Amino acid sequence: MAETDLQLHAEILSYSRTRGAFAGVALDGTVVSKDGSEDRKLYGYEVNNKAILEGGVPSPNGAKRFTSELARYSLGR
Repeated sequence: MAETDLQLHAEILSYSRTRGAFAGVALDGTVVSKDGSEDRKLYGYEVNNKAILEGGVPSPNGAKRFTSELARYSLGR
């Protein structure tokens, strides 16, 4: 979860397709763990994040329109 306030004082996690992931991290006893329940709902079966990010599984029906728009505006396509 990434949260901030109006003055942008909280940590924010960001991802850039061309530059990688950048994160400001504060460890205060919080446990970060994977919750695959939403992936199961979207894909209809158990799938891991690596397979999703590397394109090892087809896009679910609910994401087809979104991914086609991304492809349309992506550089190099």
